[in-house]
Amino acid sequence: MKLSILDQAPVSVNMSAGEALNNSVRLAVLGDELGYTRFWLAEHHGMNGLSSSAPEVTLGGIGMVTENIRLGSGATLLPYYKPYKVAEVFNTLASLYGNRIDIGIGRAPGGDNKASEALSDNYLQHAFKMPELVSELQGYINDADKSPKAMPLPDNKPELWMLGTSEKSAVFARDNSMNYCFGKFMSSSSPADVLDTYRENGSPGEVIITVNVFCHADEKYAHDLAYSYAVNQALKSTGRGFDGVADIDAVSSVKLTDDERKETEQILSNLIIGTPESVGKELTDMSEAYQVDEFMVVTITHSIEDKLNSYRLLADHLLKQQ
Repeated sequence: MKLSILDQAPVSVNMSAGEALNNSVRLAVLGDELGYTRFWLAEHHGMNGLSSSAPEVTLGGIGMVTENIRLGSGATLLPYYKPYKVAEVFNTLASLYGNRIDIGIGRAPGGDNKASEALSDNYLQHAFKMPELVSELQGYINDADKSPKAMPLPDNKPELWMLGTSEKSAVFARDNSMNYCFGKFMSSSSPADVLDTYRENGSPGEVIITVNVFCHADEKYAHDLAYSYAVNQALKSTGRGFDGVADIDAVSSVKLTDDERKETEQILSNLIIGTPESVGKELTDMSEAYQVDEFMVVTITHSIEDKLNSYRLLADHLLKQQ
């Protein structure tokens, strides 16, 4: 089994954006040391509590302090950008860091309407043009007969992935001959249905499933971390969120409304929580059920030490046994 990391550079309460971004660097370095396959940074705009608005910039710094782990975006929100510029950015990263650069492509806005308008006057119009945008990007990355060239031209071209949460994105990835990363951690769709759709007609691409994981040697503490995350997320949706990711004690003192409690329970139902042994078994069972050998893991905690520990325990259990 392969394990990878998706990070959102979350900002905890009383933490600066600079600290959050440097925590992403720490996580990438640890992932490199532990044998994780990829480190992807998400792209979000104007969102309180997340500092990864320009993942390609942070990846440039991470490439300097890592050696083997693949680096990429999860996702570059293509409707905001010209494919030529995206190709230039990731060709530059590939020229610097060789055969370990990925471009994850997405079409979600990644922020509220004000952020979308600030980035693009015609976001929806460009979103409807995704097939053309992706085709254009593929042409530049593959150095097809296009002019101008997306310089620099690296010896090893970046690897393209389509990210999505539904059968619609699976169809798009399949029909455009792209690798596919299914975001189970933020989807209500059945992984079996989505991946069966992607694999129709014998699609040869690679598949990754992204999951939320909270791992700790103490099972109760793992559940405390997961509950804290779920409440943080539920409160955001009702406008009562903390100014950043709150700790377990702060979250436990919040009296939830009925709607917030229901949403918390819904979020918890989609998390993988427990000791290295129980988490490892659940991932192994999913790997066999969906015929997927790579999982991308998202873990958001108030403390960076809890986060690093979760990834370390998971790797020690699953990667060192191989």
